Amino acid sequence: MQQYVCARITRMDGIDIGLFDFDRHNAIYYFVINADEQIYLRYGGRDAESATTYLNLRSLELALEEGLRMHENKDVPAITRPQPLFPNEIPLLKKRTAWRGECVECHLIADYQNLHRELDGTLDPMRDMYRSPDLKSIGIHLDVPRGLVVKESSGAVAEAGLQAGDRIMHLNGIRVRTFGDFQYHYDKVSRDAREIRLGIESSEAARELVVQLPERWWLTDLEFRHWTVEPLVYFKTEPLGPEQKVALGMPIDGFAGEVVETDRFYSVASPALKRGDIVFDVESVQRDDLANTPELHIKLRHRAGSAVKLQVLRDGERFESVLTTERQNFRKVEP
Repeated sequence: MQQYVCARITRMDGIDIGLFDFDRHNAIYYFVINADEQIYLRYGGRDAESATTYLNLRSLELALEEGLRMHENKDVPAITRPQPLFPNEIPLLKKRTAWRGECVECHLIADYQNLHRELDGTLDPMRDMYRSPDLKSIGIHLDVPRGLVVKESSGAVAEAGLQAGDRIMHLNGIRVRTFGDFQYHYDKVSRDAREIRLGIESSEAARELVVQLPERWWLTDLEFRHWTVEPLVYFKTEPLGPEQKVALGMPIDGFAGEVVETDRFYSVASPALKRGDIVFDVESVQRDDLANTPELHIKLRHRAGSAVKLQVLRDGERFESVLTTERQNFRKVEP
């Protein structure tokens, strides 16, 4: 640390967020840069389970050591500097903060960027809401104190040949040195991608693996994010199996699901949904190439605050329930 000049950012007002780009719902995030603001590497990152899953002092020490090596060797990543962008250039954020004399917070930057995308019709929920896909969903379990060393592999990456003890060096040809690097570039992978390439280093040799991405590899838990643009539906379902769908006369490739959880404090469906209900239709749609549950279909296809008609099966009887989704306003101003 004595070989670094450390700067703690307490307000984002004057920060070039075009250059210092990251998933802004992290609890803590470091950039290792030189005096010309060239970024060597990132340290940070989290998952839905915890803000500190991938953070500890040993892995931070390793990242700082790597940054010093890169600086001494003049190993600066060849990246074109992005166009500058400052928080006051986001009109809704400016209204929320500067005009009210309040702090520009990282999570507010991210949310108001999404609000603008929603208003201009460019919001892509898979890309803009479902940020930072969880590496564990494709089977990467890291030995966190050791950076990008694999502790255990399963699922898609195990099938591709990833083994415990391997060190991840590249993602789709991009050099990654920390979990923060990996998560940042993994988040940039197109949600339409069907595979990724991992460059691996092990005691045996360097090799490249092609990992086949499973369906909905990008799907993450959004609860901690408090996205304003996420439609809150207040129920969860488990997908029906193929035999159940056939027996009930529902399309086998449909998103029908059995309600397993409802919000006990607030019900916005009329009539209210109950555990055991089967929701099989949303606004006359029963199939979705992306969604395997009715609630995911709503979040991907409908705007927060809208009312949607659900077709429901309860005790053999079918009926219609109207669900009014809600829009979160966690410390935010409505557009």
